[in-house]
Amino acid sequence: MSETPSRQTVFQGKVLDVGLEEHLMPDGRSVTFEIIRHPGGAAVLPLLEDGRILLIRQFRPAVGRVIYEIPAGRLEPGEPAGDCAARELTEEAGYVASELLPLGGCWSTVGFCDEYIHLFLARGLSVVPRCLEPDEFIELCPMPLADALRLVASGAIDDSKTQLALLRYQLLVRELDNDRFA
Repeated sequence: MSETPSRQTVFQGKVLDVGLEEHLMPDGRSVTFEIIRHPGGAAVLPLLEDGRILLIRQFRPAVGRVIYEIPAGRLEPGEPAGDCAARELTEEAGYVASELLPLGGCWSTVGFCDEYIHLFLARGLSVVPRCLEPDEFIELCPMPLADALRLVASGAIDDSKTQLALLRYQLLVRELDNDRFA
């Protein structure tokens, strides 16, 4: 990460901060960037007992429509990513998991934002009451992994964290299958 000689915060909100930052480039030039600072997040791909995965469909005002995605949320100050994933799994999907397995993570939009999303696979699910926030509209959408991958291929799933979680899970399944037959 480059050294940040100066930062002027132009907006400070409850979800993110926007600032003008001056950074030294590798060649020594000083350049000003508009940067969004975000605490990061966690997202979780729930694996149901019958082998299906659980996606949600949620209204997202930023894009003006309902989209397929996996349960996800913003990290609270000092909150471990796994705790955030577990919290969002309960709040948005109505499940607790006996096991959360890391699936890696991703920078959401590195051109202007430092949000890093930690990805998890949730197994050993038990049903609990959902606890939706007042601004959430969420529909549960269980489906086989193959159906979800077809939705990615068709463009119906265009949320990046969800695409990556599905890919990472598919690679994990293939690896386990290869180990079984090796």
